[in-house]
Amino acid sequence: MSMPVDLVITGAEVCTMDAARRWVGAVAIAGDRIVALGTERDVRDRYPEAKEILHVPGRMVLPGFQDSHIHPPFAGRYRLHVSLHDLPDVDAYRDAVASYAAANPQAPWIFGGGWMMSHFPGGTPTKDLLDDLVPDRPVFLLNRDVHGAWVNSKALEVGGITRETPDPWDGRIERDADGEPSGTLHEGAAYSFADRHLPEPDQDEWERAILSAQEHLHSLGITGWQDAWVTPQTEEAYRSLAERGDLTARVVGALWWERHRGREQVDELVARRERGPIGSFHPTAVKIMLDGVLENHTGALLRPYCDAAGHETDVTGIDYVAREELIEAVTALDAKGFQVHMHAIGDRAVRHGLDAVEAAQRANGVRDARHHLAHLQVIHPEDVPRFRELGVIANCQPYWAQHDPQMDELTIPFLGPERAQLQYPFGALHRAGATLAFGSDWSVSTADPLEEIEVASRRAAPEARDTEPFLADQRVPLHLALAAFTDGSARVNHDDEAGALREGSRADLVVLDRNLFRAHDATVADARVETTIAAGRVVFDGH
Repeated sequence: MSMPVDLVITGAEVCTMDAARRWVGAVAIAGDRIVALGTERDVRDRYPEAKEILHVPGRMVLPGFQDSHIHPPFAGRYRLHVSLHDLPDVDAYRDAVASYAAANPQAPWIFGGGWMMSHFPGGTPTKDLLDDLVPDRPVFLLNRDVHGAWVNSKALEVGGITRETPDPWDGRIERDADGEPSGTLHEGAAYSFADRHLPEPDQDEWERAILSAQEHLHSLGITGWQDAWVTPQTEEAYRSLAERGDLTARVVGALWWERHRGREQVDELVARRERGPIGSFHPTAVKIMLDGVLENHTGALLRPYCDAAGHETDVTGIDYVAREELIEAVTALDAKGFQVHMHAIGDRAVRHGLDAVEAAQRANGVRDARHHLAHLQVIHPEDVPRFRELGVIANCQPYWAQHDPQMDELTIPFLGPERAQLQYPFGALHRAGATLAFGSDWSVSTADPLEEIEVASRRAAPEARDTEPFLADQRVPLHLALAAFTDGSARVNHDDEAGALREGSRADLVVLDRNLFRAHDATVADARVETTIAAGRVVFDGH
């Protein structure tokens, strides 16, 4: 007598993404487990009394996507307030701010984010663009990459920011020709302002933000992620949702390392982790920011940035954690069994991150830590092979590897022609034997894995397929890009029960409307998610 199963999927081409890259014709699921993979006839014969049969001819089944670097609480919070993401220009930004302010007259602050630097001269919006819309309440809008904020005059007044206010060591206040704050706060200037003055969301708002984000991510086929910025407040929201069973994704929380403090944080982080996982939430990683971003010249480079004429300046970016302090921190965290997740944009930050892992291994021995460096915009060629040598996972955000105004106007000219050729070297990392994991950094850019996979394999945006590929020799083939968003990201998340479809593994699957390998000319982003299953539960049904 056959065991009862809850769901049998038939008719589709099932790409298991296992080590052999097997294809099968059907899947059977009981509870939260895959109990059978095989031909349609075999699975139907074994389980003739399935509670439900999902017959989807012409479709493709894959393991559920996992995102290796993402910020759902913050992205979800934008969705609850002012989201400027995907808006086409400054006029659209202004319309969104004005609409929100009019609809929420009692809101003491206008909060949101998602603006693109390339929509403003020099990447720096000004307060006057907001003052006529909201003259009486402070406005605080983070940019797309969350490394700067656009504020109005009222916000500057509330913050006590004047021409006499000095720049913080880890940031900059943008000023006009007369020295007056002009309306953009970079890096630490934005963060310290927000910490001191923005109302802190309560737990209910954080929970609603996470649920809003989770709904969106499930609709994109995402069944798990690593949250790259977990504060005590967002941790409590995750725990509450997980305890109630409302957190249907598997989440690894990267607890935030405060760069203004030192090693004394380690015991506090251990205490937070020792509360243990709850449901599908696992607070087992620590996130350290090593540098900023290239567009505002805070990404840490081995050689100085260039000026607009192509001459080297004396600016090399910012080390948020000095190299020796980083080595001490990573060694201490590694000794306590943490996974370390490091933001590293510039080649100096990448080198320091690799040096820190190497030092930790010398001090503590080699273990299955799965430390990873995220973003990796510029890597010195000498450091590319070190990823494999040290077992450091290359945590890449592929959507950024394309020509767009931010790249062509705010990045390439200030890197110089030689160094600009070293950006987002996915192909070089793979050829050197590194493990690739893909993530979105949403809400910095789209959370859609299909769009990101297409950019990884094409090096051009889906809406600009006829444009010249960005550093075409760094493209990766479709099967590797899929692996990076399934098995690679599951590996980052220490989730050995996912990333591939195997009998006995957790039933995390996505059903697409077409076989990606049959898509004409790698038009992967044209595909659509029809069904997402997380731990055997249908969490998105697009029918």
